[in-house]
Amino acid sequence: MNPNQTKIDNLTSAIRNIPDFPKPGIQFKDITPVLADPQLFADALELLTNDFKQGEIDYFVGVEARGFIFSAAAALKLGAGFIPVRKPGKLPYDTYEESYDLEYGSNSVCIHTDAIRPGSRVVLMDDLLATGGTAAATAALIRKFDAEIVQVTFLIELAFLKGREKLQGLPVRSLITF
Repeated sequence: MNPNQTKIDNLTSAIRNIPDFPKPGIQFKDITPVLADPQLFADALELLTNDFKQGEIDYFVGVEARGFIFSAAAALKLGAGFIPVRKPGKLPYDTYEESYDLEYGSNSVCIHTDAIRPGSRVVLMDDLLATGGTAAATAALIRKFDAEIVQVTFLIELAFLKGREKLQGLPVRSLITF
């Protein structure tokens, strides 16, 4: 069997399904068992970064909060910068803000106005692709810097929610699809 497929299978087995969290009808994909196991976490990081070589990427952009875990580790591993994207009011300097719609309202994400040098090669990395609103808003923030989005990478994709459709034109990669 392919060693990468074995790692993906092990990661998939470790992800817990939590019914009705954070609200009724949601099947939450809990990645904390992956993070708690050093080998699984290392395997996830290896698989999330295996498309890139040292020095090819300038920044890994991670979305609050679980996206920070993977993108910060990837940045460190590949000698790149880590850029946090957060909710309004959470970053201390001047920010750009991008809003997006949710089933039950709207939300926004922010990035520092000096976070990315124009022309930089950027990977947007998060733990989960669901409806795609957060990732699409984050991609819009990255575009404000005239940076190249090399890849949008997720540990998990909930394909039935069709989040990929909001990321058309971007190279999207997910390790595990439900």
